[in-house]
Amino acid sequence: MSRRFRKPLEKKSLREDRKGDKRGAAKRGSGKSASGKPGSGKPSFGARTSEKRGPASAGKFASRPPVRESRPEPVREEKAAPPPLPTKVQTVVVTADEDNMRVDRFLEHRFPGLSFSHIQRIVRKGELRVNGKRADSKDRLEEGQSVRIPPLKLDTPKAGGELSEAATKTLEELRKMILFEDEDLMVLNKPAGLAVQGGSGMTKHVDQMLEVMRDAKGQKPRLVHRLDRETSGCLLIAKTRFAASALTGSFRHRSARKIYWALVAGVPKPKQGRISTYLAKEESEEDSIMRVAAHGDEGAAHAVTYYAVVEASAQKLAWVSLKPVTGRTHQLRAHMAHIDHAIVGDPKYFNKENWQLPGGIQKRLHLLARRIVIPHPRGGFIDVTAPLPPHMQQSWNLLGLEGDRFDPIENAPEE
Repeated sequence: MSRRFRKPLEKKSLREDRKGDKRGAAKRGSGKSASGKPGSGKPSFGARTSEKRGPASAGKFASRPPVRESRPEPVREEKAAPPPLPTKVQTVVVTADEDNMRVDRFLEHRFPGLSFSHIQRIVRKGELRVNGKRADSKDRLEEGQSVRIPPLKLDTPKAGGELSEAATKTLEELRKMILFEDEDLMVLNKPAGLAVQGGSGMTKHVDQMLEVMRDAKGQKPRLVHRLDRETSGCLLIAKTRFAASALTGSFRHRSARKIYWALVAGVPKPKQGRISTYLAKEESEEDSIMRVAAHGDEGAAHAVTYYAVVEASAQKLAWVSLKPVTGRTHQLRAHMAHIDHAIVGDPKYFNKENWQLPGGIQKRLHLLARRIVIPHPRGGFIDVTAPLPPHMQQSWNLLGLEGDRFDPIENAPEE
């Protein structure tokens, strides 16, 4: 389910308030707790007017009529030809247009056709340097910085040729995932088990699959955010450089709003709350997880999540709706484990001893990126909803959970 709509004109005071939100200037509420225990501020997300989803729920995630308005045709500028293939080491300077761009996006922009694996290889080997120092692919560049680029091998798309049988199959697979698409972006319903980006031993992932969608100029659709491999649901993809810049900015300024659904062990009390902790990565020889850390710990970042119990199955399990304010790695999974209500099927964070999985429920991560609402790069908003994946739908059916119940997280605060 997806909607594209434009917001009606608002009073000046409301518009100024929203601008303040987008600039990230809003102060955090006084109810936060460094300990991370929920309910310290006893947040209430508003009274429910109906058990079922109604036509006009309150809050920023409220249901809106899908009003369609005509848009002016975008002005398309003539782009200069891409730079020649570098056959030797060269140094380039980051331009104003490339300011705050990630290293991997910078290379994709400068050299269309450069594969993800090649970018990762030159970064990992330290062949790419920023101001003389090693850099990570996720590091953001600043205007005026010098970037040392080694000789590159471009994966040039086949000109005028038809897709191979394997590529055609991949394209069909991607098409089946699309929940919403226009000339600037698309939202995929990523299935559980499919990685978003590659890693060691990874042979298939969304970023690699998008290679079959390169346009005539060699530009391929770009990832805007990430989902864990076992998390299913809404994944936003930018089809143009313009859209990628605008959508990335929406995430950076927290004007994108996301809702997740999860099945957790036990029933959280209170049934609505705010989890506020610091999270830091903890590495081991076999794996890495996010642990709750103290303010000031090395690598610790503040993370805030709102949760709301939508429906419970006795006292054994609960359907919980989650609204992350920040976007830390494994944030929702680590936060639910922290309050002793780990997500069912989570191989990393499920910490309940002697806990038996109810019969008929699959031991798979029960976490869905249910809904995303984000400003469209050319005006208005898009509002896209993903259905329950098969293993979660099976659990909902077994437990008698009603998927169309009113979701109280829609009225949760934005900070």
